[in-house]
Amino acid sequence: MSEKIGFIGLGIMGRGMVDNLMKAGFDLTVWNRTASRMDPFVERGANAADSPRAVAESSDITIICVSDTPDVEAVILGEDGVIHGASAGDLVIDMSTINPVNTVAMAEQLNAKGVAMLDAPISGGSEGAANGTLSIMIGGDADDVARATPCFEAMGTTITHVGEGGAGQTVKLSNQILCVVNMLAASEALLFAQAGGVDLDKMLSAVTGGAAGSWMLANRGPQVINDYWEPGFSIDLQQKDLRLVLGAADEMGIPVIATALCFNLYRTLQAQGMGGDGNHSIIKALEAMAGIEARLSGKS
Repeated sequence: MSEKIGFIGLGIMGRGMVDNLMKAGFDLTVWNRTASRMDPFVERGANAADSPRAVAESSDITIICVSDTPDVEAVILGEDGVIHGASAGDLVIDMSTINPVNTVAMAEQLNAKGVAMLDAPISGGSEGAANGTLSIMIGGDADDVARATPCFEAMGTTITHVGEGGAGQTVKLSNQILCVVNMLAASEALLFAQAGGVDLDKMLSAVTGGAAGSWMLANRGPQVINDYWEPGFSIDLQQKDLRLVLGAADEMGIPVIATALCFNLYRTLQAQGMGGDGNHSIIKALEAMAGIEARLSGKS
């Protein structure tokens, strides 16, 4: 625990990740654009910084978890960015989900100052962040991964070095394809069962543990049928990731037909003001077409 850790970004995911780093005993400095989100961690012993630059000045390893590519660029390269506070020998870990090309470009600028960078995006929703069970997919140098492993082990249980810089982001976008398409499949299955007059609780019990099972079905299926739409991961953030997928797929000439369908279904929900709801709300787009809702008896 000798290295000092900085953490930038205390959103839905970041708060749980910082909580687990603190439980693991790390000496932590935090920064968030909305300063009040730092207060609970400061009360528990974390140090508050007034800028990303100040976080890097106080830390050997700086971890970033923010929303989108421009946010990461601002945090790392901006006027008060990490690059201006980091010293040679420091390590920056970006756990956001962003464009792989931009990731590599930022790493090159940090490397020119003697600062290493890993791209280590995450999956597992707010539950995984809170429980320390995230899946972490890492791009970068193996020695840097080894150095960061104690931090990763505090936040996740599936920790995989997937390749060179940028590879973590590419694998994360692959993960997002699987998430949304699995949720679309779960939505169709729940609607089919509802229309067929089946008990939805029993349906989920019957299929979740079999060949048709998925994390989205097991974790989001019960939320759908219980009319619970709070975001483990919001539609707006999901759409940001899907734009990255569609753009990269276009550049590579890869068909992503089901992903594009999900993107457009989510867009209809955003148009109805549902962008802050959980990404499992994709079923509502199908329900609008079908004229029925897949809920337990007594639920709306």
